[in-house]
Amino acid sequence: MSFSLDTIQLQELQDVYAQVANLFIFCVDEAGKRMTEMSGNPEEIGRVVSLLDEMQIRAAINRVLFNSVEEQVIENTEYPNMKIATVGVRVGGRVAFAWFICGIGPDEDHENDITNFESTIPLYKFNAAVDLIREVSNRIYGETFMAANAVAEAERAKDSTEEMEKALKRSEAMTGVVSQLGSDEAFEVIANKVLDYTGRYADISHAYVLRPNRDGNGIDIIGSYVAPGQSPLDPVIEIMSQSFLGQIGDQTKIISYRTRIDEKNRDWLDSIGISAAVAIPISINGKTAMYAFYVDDKLNREWVMDEVKFFGDATKVIQSSATNRIQRNSITSSYKSLETILDNVGSAIYVRDVNSSNIVYVNRMCKNTFEKELTSGSIVGLFEEISRYNTASSYREVNYKERNRWYDVTSTNMTWVDGRKVVLYAIIDVTEKKQYQRKIEQQANNDFLTGLYNRMCCERDLLRIVDEAKESGGKGAVIYLDLDDFKHINDGLGHQYGDVLLKAISNSLQRIHGVENTCYRMGGDEFVILVPHTSYDRFEEILENIRIVFNKPWFLKGADYYCTSSIGVVTFPDEGETVQDLIRKADIAMYTAKKSGKNKLAHYTDSSDDEAYRRLDMEKSMRAATATDYDQFEVYFQPIVDITKPGNPCTGAEALIRWNSVELGFISPADFIPLAEYLGLINPIGLHVLKKACEAVKHWNENGHPYYKVNVNLSVVQLMQTDIVESIARTINEVGVNPRNLTLEVTESLAINDMERMKKILGEIKKLGIRIALDDFGTGYSSLNHIREIPLDVIKVDQTFVTDLATDQYAQSFVRMIGELADALGVRVCVEGIETVEQFRALENMNIRMVQGYYFDKPMPQEDFEAKYLV
Repeated sequence: MSFSLDTIQLQELQDVYAQVANLFIFCVDEAGKRMTEMSGNPEEIGRVVSLLDEMQIRAAINRVLFNSVEEQVIENTEYPNMKIATVGVRVGGRVAFAWFICGIGPDEDHENDITNFESTIPLYKFNAAVDLIREVSNRIYGETFMAANAVAEAERAKDSTEEMEKALKRSEAMTGVVSQLGSDEAFEVIANKVLDYTGRYADISHAYVLRPNRDGNGIDIIGSYVAPGQSPLDPVIEIMSQSFLGQIGDQTKIISYRTRIDEKNRDWLDSIGISAAVAIPISINGKTAMYAFYVDDKLNREWVMDEVKFFGDATKVIQSSATNRIQRNSITSSYKSLETILDNVGSAIYVRDVNSSNIVYVNRMCKNTFEKELTSGSIVGLFEEISRYNTASSYREVNYKERNRWYDVTSTNMTWVDGRKVVLYAIIDVTEKKQYQRKIEQQANNDFLTGLYNRMCCERDLLRIVDEAKESGGKGAVIYLDLDDFKHINDGLGHQYGDVLLKAISNSLQRIHGVENTCYRMGGDEFVILVPHTSYDRFEEILENIRIVFNKPWFLKGADYYCTSSIGVVTFPDEGETVQDLIRKADIAMYTAKKSGKNKLAHYTDSSDDEAYRRLDMEKSMRAATATDYDQFEVYFQPIVDITKPGNPCTGAEALIRWNSVELGFISPADFIPLAEYLGLINPIGLHVLKKACEAVKHWNENGHPYYKVNVNLSVVQLMQTDIVESIARTINEVGVNPRNLTLEVTESLAINDMERMKKILGEIKKLGIRIALDDFGTGYSSLNHIREIPLDVIKVDQTFVTDLATDQYAQSFVRMIGELADALGVRVCVEGIETVEQFRALENMNIRMVQGYYFDKPMPQEDFEAKYLV
């Protein structure tokens, strides 16, 4: 379907965003043509335009508009404090338009900096501002497109339904017309009934059966139909139609308001208020004996082919009845006429004798469509009801599963041409109508990407399943799943691979026995599984099968990737009975699992509510803390010592983030880091820590400790950013730190999850002169081959192997083996988590040089660290 854009709305949106974020923005359509004027500080727009490189602008726009993979491009310019970006907005699977965004950073006295600008934005906030306008645009215009598409589908479904209803109306009317063939009533009565069925079906004002007088001087009205609210035209018809009908002869005459006819006849039709007419001769024994005259007084009336065909069929019934009166003993002739009519009514028809139950007639369409059923006799059980003879007519809907078809069946009691009492069955194929209805229902209940049921269907089914559990005295459960780090795969590999992963996970969940039909996608990367009371006896088995699904890697883009999930569980009716309450509690339990380290499962407890309120307070405070600056996020330093030298001197420190919230006080990293990742704030916070750590080590190097180094952790989110290398390079350049004194730590599981990508990124970071450390070694899935492939400088042994180091032979062997491996690879080893003298002494003769832990010192603020170690 087409999708139109409101340029005024786009202009207003970009004006507001440019003013709030201190940016310069304009919009282009899918062909790259400008749709809006540039927004921003009016006094500075002209200067921005003069500074921009038109070729770079066009290249950035074209990368988004004409590339099926890239939706967002962020680039540097020749000016250090100017960045540009292009954001594509997709609706219906294609880029509908794109934003061009320019940001000017503050003047920091760099060479070629742009100076004297009022509208500036810190460049470390530029990416977040670009991400926000993409998310807002996709929500506004993506949902608008989906709504417009749903309306269009509904309109098409409505049109199809209307067509089927018209066909059903025609079939019912023709059934009534045909039923007059066997009538013993007077011809005038039959003619009136046929005209009545025809007039009501075609919605015309009048219909007549006219016969010229035998002396040729006038017209006799044999039958008539006058629509409700209309006046009869009898006197006028009798007087004025003679000359008009006399011109027809034996040919059908069709006149609408557009038809050119002689002036006399047009004046005659106008004088009686008729805009359209159809006159059909009725022949008896080869001669025109009467006329059927169908007229309408509606303004600008034009006939459609179905109406004219219906008039012709109805007229044949009148003609057959008249002939039957003249040739009453000629049953064969009447039957042939009836057969001709029924073979052309557009529906399958068969007739059964009431007394003998034998089928006495089958029309051509019925023979062609239901040949097998007629031969086997199964057609009776397929389309008929036991009470078929109790009423004059009936209607039913039949689902013929063997053919996967739907039919509307109308039955009518009547007298056959030979006087027998029969039932006539008219069958219409309405499968297309049903398919449209099913499609609309599927769009309302199913997620379009994965095919799983959606949130609305989940809430409806949960209400029913809870009621069933309460009625049976049983128990059920709600399982809430949120994928861990899905955003990194989605952004790193591209949205198309993120979609592939969501589909694969959905298919795997649907194959779990007991919940095959109760899996739902709530949106994004969140899923819900309902365990009804009938499956609760295998509840633990279901949970284990879910764990198995996420313990295996997913094959994406030619490589294996791990994507785990955090799972929250709540049971009913003991822990809740309402839909909103159960989903809320399951969501709370899920977040508890995610906070405890991801790839975990947590059950809802009474204390979970308190945790949920605390989470909301933390979220509110965190957003406030990152809205203006990051001063509430403090960097602590834990010393790293060299145990191979006398006195175990300090050689540097690891930078560790602490949040000293204005509202909530000190908050543990274990509490706020998962929340920061969940809210998408970990990237700017991580860059803040990196900058502060670089500033600190530069200060140390310049004040008597030129060889002090600082270690900084890089989060999964940061490493998956396409501009991570540029961001690091920009930070060390801005601070002026010696890159050889900076060590960046990456976790083991992250490093091996996308080996080729990590090798490339870490290799580029190494080119900057920065050292790389592999953190938490021993907790992931590394092989020795992986260790050799990664460009490492330091291996950090996880503290889980240190806890029992003084007494556990396995732990001692493991640390000793790592020391020997590091020596062979030419890298250093740092053991973290040393807290006791026994652990420290166990490291003797293990080829270990660097150590950190509470035995030597705890993490401390920068001023405390410098007071103790900068002497």
